[in-house]
Amino acid sequence: MPETEQPRSILITGGAGQVGLELLAADWPDHIALHAPTRAELDLSDAEAVARLFSSRNYAAVINSGAYTAVDRAESEVAAAFSANAMGPALLADATRAANIPLIHVSTDYVFNGASAGEYEEDGAVEPLGVYGASKLAGELAVLRGNPRSAVLRTAWVVSPHRANFVKTMLRLATERTSLRVVGDQHGSPTSARDIAEALKTITLRMIEDEAAPRGVFHFVNAGGTTWAGLAREVLALSGARGGPTAEVENITTAEYPTPARRPANSRLSTLRIQREYGVIPRPWRAAVSEIVDQLSARES
Repeated sequence: MPETEQPRSILITGGAGQVGLELLAADWPDHIALHAPTRAELDLSDAEAVARLFSSRNYAAVINSGAYTAVDRAESEVAAAFSANAMGPALLADATRAANIPLIHVSTDYVFNGASAGEYEEDGAVEPLGVYGASKLAGELAVLRGNPRSAVLRTAWVVSPHRANFVKTMLRLATERTSLRVVGDQHGSPTSARDIAEALKTITLRMIEDEAAPRGVFHFVNAGGTTWAGLAREVLALSGARGGPTAEVENITTAEYPTPARRPANSRLSTLRIQREYGVIPRPWRAAVSEIVDQLSARES
């Protein structure tokens, strides 16, 4: 580390989630130290706990990748969803504003109603269809209004080799069945948690060094689009080519797969702003998914 560069500590919340794990595994500069307390160590809905944490050490930035993500359960656990997704970000916004440091917050396509025919831009009209989306929108507003030095990164259809996600579910089901029925009328961009982490790293490092760095809302998803059924076919074709489980995929409609929470029919997000202002160019979703299947296949072998 150059003698002129002092160690900088970044607080990462949600370190046990898909994006959090990739943030911790990313290749950060030598002068950056990551601090990722567990949920037991830091309750983000507890104002006193947040205050104690910020009084105990100096941070250069905070990345909030933690969230309540049980979309269907949120419909009956409203308080829990808003506590994690709105109150936690509000407390972090207050603390980071007081410390005059940037706050980078991860949000979701669920703030949109999915009725648009094209890609959603950052300033598109928001209209959540359920409690989860409403709680995430409240968190966005808390961050943006609570700390002028903040950025919100919306993403969608997150997949990785970690935790529970669609790719792993399809591979598991393919070991149990020869045919899978998958929703084919919801459209989006499968997005690698590793790529999200890299985008967050790029934004965070720039915001630490440059107080005039772009702020506000950004979108990041992998390039291109498909449906859940299309993603399932791609995953299972990749798996079969590697000697892993595979199965036939039958398209069904959203109406044939009812869930407590309504899903956006269109989750495609425009990434032009993050490309223009941070130079982050998303790779194609197929390349990202292929990498994940490779990693999971390597684990099995």
